Amino acid sequence: MKKSEIRFSIALDDQKVPEAISWTATDAGPDIHFAKAINISLWDRDEAGTMKIDLWTKDMPVDEMKHFYVDTIGAMAESVLTATNDSVMATKMRTLCRELMDHIEEEQRNQK
Repeated sequence: MKKSEIRFSIALDDQKVPEAISWTATDAGPDIHFAKAINISLWDRDEAGTMKIDLWTKDMPVDEMKHFYVDTIGAMAESVLTATNDSVMATKMRTLCRELMDHIEEEQRNQK
C-alpha cells in the first residue's frame, strides 16, 4: 500500500495568532508551499462527527477570505456529487455559491 503525507507548519506570534502557514506533501514534490488560510474537515469514524481546523494568517484580507469560503463550498459541491451522486445537493451548493458571489460583488460595488 502506498502512503502519502501532508504536513502543515504554523508560525505563531506572541499572542498565538498565525503569522505564516506552510505545507509540504509527499506527492507535491520537495518544495515548501505557503498559504494564507487553511480549512480542514475530517470525519471522525469513532465519534461519527466532523472535526475542523480553520486557521488564517494576519495578512489574509477579508475579501480574499470570503472568496476562499465560496471556493471551498464550490469544491465541496463537486466532491459531494462525485462521492454521493446527489445532484440536488450539489446544485443547491452551487446556487449558494452564486448567491454569495453576488453578495461579495455588491459589497465591492458599494465600496467604490
